[in-house]
Amino acid sequence: MKKTLSLTSLILLAGFAWGQTALPPGTAVKMKLETTLATFSSKAGDSFSARVTEPVVVGGKTVIPIGSTVEGRVTKTTQPRRIAGKPTIGIFPEHLILPNGDRFMFNASLVDTNRRLGTDVNTEGQFKGDGHDGRDLTEIGIGTGGGMLLGGLAGGGKGLIIGGAIGATVTVAHWLSKHRAAMLPAGTELVMELNRPLTMTTASGGQ
Repeated sequence: MKKTLSLTSLILLAGFAWGQTALPPGTAVKMKLETTLATFSSKAGDSFSARVTEPVVVGGKTVIPIGSTVEGRVTKTTQPRRIAGKPTIGIFPEHLILPNGDRFMFNASLVDTNRRLGTDVNTEGQFKGDGHDGRDLTEIGIGTGGGMLLGGLAGGGKGLIIGGAIGATVTVAHWLSKHRAAMLPAGTELVMELNRPLTMTTASGGQ
């Protein structure tokens, strides 16, 4: 009888010591990428990993500690060769692994990075690299102007128009021959937000 009571007491103590916390959708998790991803080298299906850099704390309890690992895969990479397009990297996290080895399904979307200079994250959680910028437009303008000048010298007003068209065509063709790429180097800071509730088991004394 004493053994039974002892066992029951242990079960009750365990129940008090451990509880479950549900992280709501929209909870932000900050992490640092450990895998370099780029449109010129990564493809759909490739894996990636990131390390949590700030703890997620609920009610004074650490639910996701620093050092937890996020694993996922690349869903999309595009590297357009036309002016009106931006190179894109899509990623999808699949698992959250705590330092103690516990694994959880992790359904979240990328919402921000520390990459700037023309890059952004769209509403689908895809990283958009830099598209054409002022330098490209200047280059095209110079090419067009140069063509107009040469054409004008050779054939007057009509040559000015034809020369401009030829100059623009050559310059745009040159621009299109250059590869614009998007890249998320290892060490890039990412912010992901949960799409679905995530139920975690936490210790009552965890900080």
